[in-house]
Formats: sequence, C-alpha cells, structure tokens
Amino acid sequence: MRTLGVVLFPEFELLDVFGPLEVFGNRVVQHHYRVCTVAETAGPVASAQGPRAIADHAFASCPPLDVLLVPGGMGTRREVDHAVVTRWIAARAADAELVLSVCTGAALLARAGLLDGRRATTNKLSFDWVVSQGPLVEWVHKARWVEDGKFVTSSGVSAGIDMSLAVIAKTVDAATASELARIMEYTRHTDPADDPFARR
Repeated sequence: MRTLGVVLFPEFELLDVFGPLEVFGNRVVQHHYRVCTVAETAGPVASAQGPRAIADHAFASCPPLDVLLVPGGMGTRREVDHAVVTRWIAARAADAELVLSVCTGAALLARAGLLDGRRATTNKLSFDWVVSQGPLVEWVHKARWVEDGKFVTSSGVSAGIDMSLAVIAKTVDAATASELARIMEYTRHTDPADDPFARR
C-alpha cells in the first residue's frame, strides 16, 4: 500500500488534481493506493476554476508519502516564489518513491531544484515560462509525459491521466491500468512521445 499525497495551492488546476485522483483513488487500486491532499494550511483551497477542494493535512502534519503529486494551474506563477512551498516539496520529494507533476507543476519541481540535470516536460502553452524556472533542466518539448528516475512529469491537464495510468502499469500491472482506462471510458495514450499538442 502506497500513500499518494497531492499538493493543493490557491488557483490549482482542477483536472490536474482530479484526473490523477480518478486513477489512484479508484476502487480497482484501493489495496495498492490511498490518497490524501495537503496544503500549507489544512482546509478548503480554491481552484483556478472556482470550486474548492479540502486539504486533508497541513504541511506540518502531513503523514509520510510514498508518492508526491504536484499539479499545475495559474497559481504556480505565484507559488514558484513561495519558499515555504518549494522547500516542503523538496523535503518530501527526497523521501518519496515517486514524484509526479502535471502541467505547470513542473515549474514548482524545477524551482525546488529537483529536476536539474534531468529530462522533464510540461504544458505546451506555458512551455517557455516553465523552462525559465529551470534552466538546468533538459526540457522535452514533444512528450505526453517523461520519466527520469523517480520523477515523472506530464504535459498539460489531461496528460496527467495518461501519466497516472502509466504509473499504475509500472507499480501495479499493465492489466490494471487498462482496466482503469476502460472503467473511466478513457481513450488513453500509451506512448509517452505521442504528443499531438507539441505540433500546435
């Protein structure tokens, strides 16, 4: 059983969080994953789209995490300069088995110094801005998701679902990942280099 923690911050992107949680929180993997949410302060956190999500834990009281997921969203433009957030991410990433990001969440990993010298990707519409947050990162423009060691970064928004299914295939098995996609009625990308949005 792995514990997956999702970082919440004001103006996080809804699908960046709840797309992956649809995967990791599904009953099919309930014996493999438990999920929780964490923010600087426990309680409601407003998304970029308006609806709020509840942070189960504050940074100070968050339990040990095996997998850390950092979403993107407009709030990342502010949070990259929030030392409390980037320091906490860096500290928890050090102990995690896997560290995942969706969309511009990669900017937070980059500013935390976690991606230096590694391959990573991010949202194509915000690619230049994210690249500016991590000049020592080997940014991959054409990628649905990129895996480098324990770090797995995905492109924009819905790509987080493909990344999450790929992580399930690796940590549980391929059949379970396929079953999850079927239950979700989701047409999945199984090739991490299959990125139709890189051409636009």
